[in-house]
Amino acid sequence: MIDLNGRVVLVTGGTGSFGRHFARFVLDRMLPEKLIIFSRDELKQVEMQREFVGNPAIRFFIGDVRDKSRLDRAFQGVDIVIHAAALKQVPTLEYNPIEAVKTNVIGAENVLNAAIDQGVRKVIALSTDKAVHPVNLYGATKLCAEKLFVAANVYSGEKGTRFSVVRYGNVLASRGSVVPLFLEQRESGKLIVTDPRMTRFWMSLDNAVEFVLTCLERMHGGEILVPKIASTRVVDIARLIAPDCELEFIGKRPGEKIHEVLITEDESEHTREFDDHYVIYPAFPPLGDISKNGRRVKSGFRYASNQNDIRLSQEFLSDVMSLTAACPAGVGSESETPTLEAPEALVRDAGT
Repeated sequence: MIDLNGRVVLVTGGTGSFGRHFARFVLDRMLPEKLIIFSRDELKQVEMQREFVGNPAIRFFIGDVRDKSRLDRAFQGVDIVIHAAALKQVPTLEYNPIEAVKTNVIGAENVLNAAIDQGVRKVIALSTDKAVHPVNLYGATKLCAEKLFVAANVYSGEKGTRFSVVRYGNVLASRGSVVPLFLEQRESGKLIVTDPRMTRFWMSLDNAVEFVLTCLERMHGGEILVPKIASTRVVDIARLIAPDCELEFIGKRPGEKIHEVLITEDESEHTREFDDHYVIYPAFPPLGDISKNGRRVKSGFRYASNQNDIRLSQEFLSDVMSLTAACPAGVGSESETPTLEAPEALVRDAGT
């Protein structure tokens, strides 16, 4: 992982599930000069300040990624930016499409321009499997954001700001995930599931934070970095959490897929495989030819949640369930997101 000791780091959307866990993880293990939490929600910032009271490294900036001038001020003297701010609720964004564009697309443009103007060294944007062959507006805006960040390496020129993207799937037990939802529904004796065939990629918050920190060290500029993570059927998680409950299947909702994809067949033409991740190199390298280590994947390779030999272990799911149940007040709350240890998170078991 990258060494953040003595560095100035800023996280946009820093009061979200990722930002809060990132702050805990980094401040427990490293000594950054500053860790700046940039977000527009003053209440969440106040709650987060209580958790980190007395830590001299952490700073809080009220601001919105839609506001370029505020980003310019916040990015002064910053070495590394992690862009996690986004509007993410699929049904809400279908009803408010312009708001999604303003935050997820124009906000991304503002971040990259402010980073170049203020001489930030490295910027990494968090993306999602929803950006791959998008069927909803959220995914489409995240696809646009990915394209902007890859191309931003051309614009940085002599200032040398480097931009890359991390693309991963759902985060178990984070705000809005199915685990706290199923735990809440369990009290009624019935769990609502969309489609029994539906599969998803999953990772823990520890996995996500560690992977981002590792990618900050590995990145050259222009890559999309994809972790090797587990997948399983949503119905299997429901049955583990509430084996005695009735399951009601309501069918997939508008904007949902049965299976998610992290790497497409077209992207396989310029994808390399490493032990714990894949790197999708840009088809038109913005910085000239990037040294491509790793192993070529087969032409036509597709990394999909229903074609994945990495499965979530029952031990891990049980840990998620018990940790989430231990803080029921945290359902829907970022301040109570449970932490999970990464080493037990995944098992390779093609037969499961």
